[in-house]
Parts: sequence; C-alpha cells; structure tokens
Amino acid sequence: MTGPIAYDFTAELWLSPGKGAWWFVSVPTQMSEEIRSTMQHLEGGWGRLHVSAQVGPATWRTAIWFDTKRGTYLLPIKAHVRKQQGLENGQYVHVMFWI
Repeated sequence: MTGPIAYDFTAELWLSPGKGAWWFVSVPTQMSEEIRSTMQHLEGGWGRLHVSAQVGPATWRTAIWFDTKRGTYLLPIKAHVRKQQGLENGQYVHVMFWI
C-alpha cells in the first residue's frame, strides 16, 4: 500500500459570495485535472475528497470539492487558520495537502 500523495502550491485566498460565505483557495487547474483523472473514483458526494491540509504551521483534516464551474478543486480555509495567520481576502497563501 502506498502512502498519502502530497500536493504543494500557492494560490489566492478568496471569499465565496453569499450569506455565511466560505473562504477557499482554488487548486491549480493542471493539478486538479491530475487529481480528478486518478482519484475521481474515490470521491464522495459533490466531488469531495478527504485530505489533510497545512497552511503555515496550522494543519487540519478537511476535504476538497470539485467545482465544475471553475474546473478545479476548492480547499476551504478554516476561520481559526485565517485568524491565527492574519490571512485576508486576495492574499496569496502557500498550501500543502495530502490525499
């Protein structure tokens, strides 16, 4: 059995519109295409894949979701991670996650 597969990138933090909006980074398109082509069979509802994520020193368990409109996976960035590191909308963030 192989271990988790690591992904590493930098992306812009953005706020989804609407009440109770979520904060995300979009997984780069080429990386998303690679993940989808090899792991789509592991997806749960809404194109969800469970991951462990890291931004700076913060690590947490979450999921990435495939967004058909953007053609990429979206990684939600939790409020405590944003607050702990002073992250704001439009800021570029270095992200690592493991599937």
